Amino acid sequence: MQIIISPAKKMNIDTDSLAPVKLPHFLEDAGVLLDHLKKMNYPELKTLWCCNDTIATENFERIQKLDLRSCLTPAIFSYQGIQYQYMAPGVFDTNQFAFINDHMRILSGFYGLLQPFDGVRPYRLEMQARLQLGGYKNLYDFWGNKLARQLTSECDFILNLASKEYSKAVSAHLPTNFFFLNCSFGELINQKVIEKGTLCKMARGEMVRFLAENQITRPQDIKAFTYLNYSFSRSHSQANHYVFLKHK
Repeated sequence: MQIIISPAKKMNIDTDSLAPVKLPHFLEDAGVLLDHLKKMNYPELKTLWCCNDTIATENFERIQKLDLRSCLTPAIFSYQGIQYQYMAPGVFDTNQFAFINDHMRILSGFYGLLQPFDGVRPYRLEMQARLQLGGYKNLYDFWGNKLARQLTSECDFILNLASKEYSKAVSAHLPTNFFFLNCSFGELINQKVIEKGTLCKMARGEMVRFLAENQITRPQDIKAFTYLNYSFSRSHSQANHYVFLKHK
């Protein structure tokens, strides 16, 4: 099993805690992207990032001096979004760290695919960014089937805890017979399963923590998840799509 999760926009530099284990697998590809970004001017990058002047200025300055091999933070401690807060890797024990290192991968528009202890630097580049380079029309085109090929070489099935923006960079390139298991976290409202963005991110983080705490690698055991008052709904689920409903 490999769990795939999304990155987070907010990132942190932490060179004082645990050290990175290695460099990212697709570092050369990230270098190609970095070289292209460095050639873009401020207005072009601000448009690409779709952000305000403060964020654009900060990231423009980052790009100019970014070194992909120094001052690195393990990816699992660099991302600071809601999903990572609820995953709470800062309180993981040795076995839980070993589990996510073996069974979890972070998707990235810039780095492609990350193991939790790969060394990274803060960047801003979402998978859906309209970046054109070298004949590629966007980042989905740039990464192509590389991420799916790497993942399928590592496992017998993928548990998708990533957003659609990121997961489609993998799912679109999987063999037709490969088991890709989606998870939804919602509430039953007027007999419809309704997902809410922030709650989904919280649940995805808690799901990773649940899997790591219990060392779960079999699809059927994932159904036991009950954190944040969610429980598996057999009537709303399918073989390749598990639905968890929140109870008040």
